[in-house]
Amino acid sequence: MSFESLGLSKALLKAISKKGYTTPSPIQQKAIPPVLEGHDVLASAQTGTGKTAGFTLPLLHTLSENPKQKFRPIRALILTPTRELAAQVYANVREYSEFLNLRSAVIFGGVNQKPQTATIRQGVDVLVATPGRLLDLQSQGLLSLKRIEIFVLDEADRMLDMGFLRDIQKVIDSMPEKRQNLMFSATFSKDIKKLAHGILNHPVQVEATPENTTVEAISQKVYRVAKGLKTGLIIKLISEGNWHQVLVFTRTKHGANRLSEKMVKSGITAAAIHGNKSQGARTKALAGFKSGKVRVLVATDIAARGLDIPLLPHVINFELPNVSEDYVHRIGRTGRAGAKGEALSLVSADETSFLRGIEKLIDMKLPIEIIEGFEPDPNASTAPIKQGQGRQRRNSSQGGHSHSKNNSNRNNNRGNKSRRPRRGNDHRN
Repeated sequence: MSFESLGLSKALLKAISKKGYTTPSPIQQKAIPPVLEGHDVLASAQTGTGKTAGFTLPLLHTLSENPKQKFRPIRALILTPTRELAAQVYANVREYSEFLNLRSAVIFGGVNQKPQTATIRQGVDVLVATPGRLLDLQSQGLLSLKRIEIFVLDEADRMLDMGFLRDIQKVIDSMPEKRQNLMFSATFSKDIKKLAHGILNHPVQVEATPENTTVEAISQKVYRVAKGLKTGLIIKLISEGNWHQVLVFTRTKHGANRLSEKMVKSGITAAAIHGNKSQGARTKALAGFKSGKVRVLVATDIAARGLDIPLLPHVINFELPNVSEDYVHRIGRTGRAGAKGEALSLVSADETSFLRGIEKLIDMKLPIEIIEGFEPDPNASTAPIKQGQGRQRRNSSQGGHSHSKNNSNRNNNRGNKSRRPRRGNDHRN
């Protein structure tokens, strides 16, 4: 199948050709036709399979086919959970619409809102946004969603994980009832399917790969290691392997900072990226990583979605996530677009239950290796890290709202049952 056979406009085909793409990916083949036909779509596809183009291309085609309105109200809204993903989606929108008479913009927190609002005032057809900044500007009367024709909810499962359910509902309430809805994600939980039922109207469901599976091109391995020896082991692996582009995941922002600092002291160029970093620092770290100036990027799960790094060869879980689905998103940063990649996990005794959960989710027993001098502690407890610890810290580090279930329970345990959990700062989104 070719892009031409999907029925896309010549202007879009020209932009696709300029990017060097010739054959649509499976998710693009399955999603683009029903979107072009005007159906609501519920799509499940792994990270790195081209799902962004799966909604961007038909969205742009539909808008370009319909006459633009005089004052260019916002006609399409793409909602994403993180700044990095918003920036990536916006870049794709701009590239694919190069030969179309459409305007686009991106808005997210952490930066001055004035340039964003100035762009919106000039008229925008397609808006890519994170929930916090979107609702903030809307509350100031600086944008309106009353003319939305197409609504895209990208990475919906991450939205719920970060506590954005109320914000999503507020956004939906601000849009006209008659519109086309597209929901794309790498995985779909029962909560996501429940959300989809409330948003989508008789959707066409498409799936490029079985739910919660990992890309076959990714080689996965577990290193069993004592918790206190993890830093030494990861430095050994990167140094002796002579690896020059490694994405490392930690559970907390503090852990990311500490590990990055220790790597720099050992002679490995490294940078940390997480929600406590300014947008400028995050952008600089990512640019250095992509250019090769920085060998190792240490990240919290904020980077599990939205980092588009071509041919990334290595991903290391310095700590396993306590949410099994996050493992799929993390390692999905490598093995993209058919390229081969390697995903390694350093697992200590207290992460044993997390490992079992991941193996159950992906229906695969991961190979285990032990390196001499970095053996696991036979006397260490296998009791899991306190449930919710990583999730709560992650929500605050990612700029998600702290009214998630875990935080609510935490507040109740403190005896504040009558007090609503405090909302996170919108400027972080």
